Amino acid sequence: MTYAAPLADIRFTLREIAGQADIAALPGYENATDDMIDAVLEEAGKLSGNVLAPLNRTGDQQGSRLENGVVRTPEGFVGVYRQFIDGGWNSLPFDPEFGGQGMPWLLATAMQEMWQSANMGFGLVLLLNQGAIDAIHHHGSPEQKATYLPRMIEGAWTGTMNLTEPQAGSDLAQLRSRAVPQGDHYLITGQKIFITYGEHDLAENIVHLVLARTPDAPPGVRGISLFIVPKLLPNPDGSPGKRNDVRCVSIEHKLGIHASPTCVMSFGDDGGAIGWRIGEEGRGLSYMFTMMNNARLAVGVQGLAIAERAYQQAVAYARTRVQSKDDTRPDPKPVAIVRHADIRRMLMTMRSQIEAMRGLGYYTAAAIDCALKHPDTDARRKAQDRVDLLIPIVKAWFTDLGNEIASLGVQVHGGMGFIEETGAAQHLRDARILPIYEGTNGIQARDLVGRKVAKDGGETMRGLTAEMRALAAELEVVAGDDTAVLADAVAKAADALDDATAWVAETGKADIGAALAGSVPFLRLAGTALGGWMLAKGALVAHRRLASREGDPAFNEAKIVTARFYAEVILPPALAQLGPLKSAGRTVFALAEEQF
Repeated sequence: MTYAAPLADIRFTLREIAGQADIAALPGYENATDDMIDAVLEEAGKLSGNVLAPLNRTGDQQGSRLENGVVRTPEGFVGVYRQFIDGGWNSLPFDPEFGGQGMPWLLATAMQEMWQSANMGFGLVLLLNQGAIDAIHHHGSPEQKATYLPRMIEGAWTGTMNLTEPQAGSDLAQLRSRAVPQGDHYLITGQKIFITYGEHDLAENIVHLVLARTPDAPPGVRGISLFIVPKLLPNPDGSPGKRNDVRCVSIEHKLGIHASPTCVMSFGDDGGAIGWRIGEEGRGLSYMFTMMNNARLAVGVQGLAIAERAYQQAVAYARTRVQSKDDTRPDPKPVAIVRHADIRRMLMTMRSQIEAMRGLGYYTAAAIDCALKHPDTDARRKAQDRVDLLIPIVKAWFTDLGNEIASLGVQVHGGMGFIEETGAAQHLRDARILPIYEGTNGIQARDLVGRKVAKDGGETMRGLTAEMRALAAELEVVAGDDTAVLADAVAKAADALDDATAWVAETGKADIGAALAGSVPFLRLAGTALGGWMLAKGALVAHRRLASREGDPAFNEAKIVTARFYAEVILPPALAQLGPLKSAGRTVFALAEEQF
């Protein structure tokens, strides 16, 4: 089973949910016309389905391997990477001043979904490079931008992020890597773990962004600075020169994403790796968060992407696997299992949650574009506040669902889902890392409650729920049973999310432990409620199209049915999280440590 990009739904989501026309009207995005975007989507769909997807299985089977200090990627990866770079795909959303095409992040997010669905093991090198480019673009010096950005944007060089150390994990205050000044540069020593594509054979150079401490730095996160440490030191003309004192000492043997090398990197074994500080001393963590926020959105999109891949495979299997009788008509002959009620329930669960994720993910990407390009200062601030609020929801809710949907994909296959040859198990194995990447989902929930809601007392979230209620009012005046159900569901979701947000904001002031104990149910409620809003927006558009006989009737009808399934089956259990999130604090900390 290969992969076919869901272009019809991607186009619909870009235009009708995320507001593609509004984004194209922003200064600097004039080239993002409908015709241009359609052409890009069409070609990206071909590349993802015909070139990247066929290498997904072999990449999983072969994995990357370390040979004499060089990581060799699976068969076919080098050629595909060259094809990808020659096609200009890497440069799509970046600044034209440094060789980028200056297209919206909204379009780049749709591209990211396709790459990650087709071949997540390959797509990770693109994801990390994108984040590194963003960090250097925002915080690097003019000289650093001129040296590194054109080659990274082209894809001739790739970037990494080096945070985690063996003793530190997610607690970056415990970092021990050192950076000692020497003339116009620093000598970096230390070890970093879990470095995705820290070493590989795809590009001619690798640019490591490394967190380390200078000799007089204070303890804790305020003592961390950020450094550019290239694998090959640039020559005066910018070409890659001699080897720096940085190497991969091992690669991890993992549950999934075998094609992607997860490296243990050693800096300074022979005296110190040469590096250059980015920005001010002691500001490294704040600079790195530029990259991490970019990566958190991208990882969330990976959750969407792996869910789409698992869904497509489950549908194909359900249509062809013949077993038992039809659940909807009195016919004793065996039928394809897609005629069974529980298979339909699972497929509808997968489908509706995927479309909800796609809507919210693209909506968030559009908000990023507004925050970057909108000519009005207040509009940019409001958009950035929404991005800040939505990023932890997108990262955590999407990746949790990626696991759940990949697991449902195995279940649809029955016993064959547990057998590697079908490929369903690979999606589940690959998905499992996503709730851990870029700050575990518990950290995302903590960030949502302890920082994002606490920052403005829930004002930004209430802005979203006000828009949910406005949509519910629109739906109420449209004749029909489906729109009535959706109006009621969206209104109830807005009420529950408002209630939860108010509780979290108030409780966080008086008892942060109780608020954090309920943070994961809160995030789940928020994601599911906002996802229902996205589906209802699409259903209203589909209803109007049906009335005016616009577009494909089957597509429009499916949009309405899918939204109603979500409203009646997916939303109610999620809204019931209101009770657990308020009650968890009473028992989460009740047992003594020795009672566990």
